Amino acid sequence: MLYRAYQNQADLLSPARLASQYLGKALWQDGTERTMMRRMAAQFEVFSRMRLTHTRPPYGIDSVQVAGAEGTEVAVHEETALVSPFGTLLHFRKDIAAVHPPVLLVAPLSGHFATLLRETVRTLLRDHDVYLTDWHNARDVPLWHGGFSLDDYTLQLIRFLEAIGPGVHMVAVCQPCVAALAATALMAEDDNPATPRSLTLMAGPVDCRINPTGVNVLATSKPIEWFRRNLISHVPWPHAGVMRRVYPGFLQLSAFMSMNPERHKKQFQDMVTHLVEGELDKARTIGAFYDEYLAVNDLPAEFYLETVERVFQTYDLPRGVLTVGERTVNPAAIRRTALLTVEGERDDICAVGQTVAAQDLCTNIRPYLKTHHLQAGVGHYGVFSGSKWNAQIYPRVREVIHAAAELHG
Repeated sequence: MLYRAYQNQADLLSPARLASQYLGKALWQDGTERTMMRRMAAQFEVFSRMRLTHTRPPYGIDSVQVAGAEGTEVAVHEETALVSPFGTLLHFRKDIAAVHPPVLLVAPLSGHFATLLRETVRTLLRDHDVYLTDWHNARDVPLWHGGFSLDDYTLQLIRFLEAIGPGVHMVAVCQPCVAALAATALMAEDDNPATPRSLTLMAGPVDCRINPTGVNVLATSKPIEWFRRNLISHVPWPHAGVMRRVYPGFLQLSAFMSMNPERHKKQFQDMVTHLVEGELDKARTIGAFYDEYLAVNDLPAEFYLETVERVFQTYDLPRGVLTVGERTVNPAAIRRTALLTVEGERDDICAVGQTVAAQDLCTNIRPYLKTHHLQAGVGHYGVFSGSKWNAQIYPRVREVIHAAAELHG
């Protein structure tokens, strides 16, 4: 019922948004010299863009400056390396002869598309051969493909790593840090040749018992049955995944926006002001951010509920009881993989201490293969995007990856 109500509202508002789009364009053409007309046009334009979309935006990475190329841009091509019902292994192939270490960048499955890591991909491409977990929108996956649980997510990472082959490095951002660590431990235990040579965990909830944030408190404030009853919906017709049980992306977005509603309100007001005053570059910057932010991705219900319960409520990984299928995950099995953990000083989603906990779990990784970086002055998103990511965090990531690649020859 919840998803159907949302769909009905979106369908009812669609004509109004379409009309606003055309009215805005007409007013810009007819009244660009009159302030009142410009303001009306700006308000129509902003209203037409304040809508949720459910399709992955383009990555738009057509070229990149490769390290050592003295300002030369090389072309980048998106190629599909492997496809499964719930995700695609996307390869950003560069037109360059040099061999760079292969890196699997693991994106969160948390209500937004993997394009949220566009800047992370672009930066990594300078020195690496980059692959990305491009997760699909669960509402577009037909029901006959079955479910997708936390176990399935972990096993999917293993399949992606095997598809890339020996010598791969893995970088996980936020939510998938638990699954990435579990996949590495299982592969190490099996002596899998595609076991990552380095594992970078960035702002991830490895042990949520440490310095609980508002997100952690919310997850433990209700029993898992409450989440199942109140937050899970069936995909309505006419979507391809009709009747699939999902955690709707619009609910996750609502939760994110409710954490700082005044900031978002001011951003939309500023966008109107920039349009009225002719500051189009500033308006485009805000618009581009919200085009990405308002593109929502539904999560499979199994994956969402198991993540809430096993990661945020019962803390299975740090307690040593996390399982994948019939196997218990043993981080001590990891011996030859270099480990880097990264945290942001001001992270209010995954607090300081929650990610570095992985260092203590991996007891058999030698000290010289362990590195931790605490970045001053950044919040959650600043760990993997922005000026400090590029200038201070990324050099540490690159250093760990290249040192591990050299170590293994």
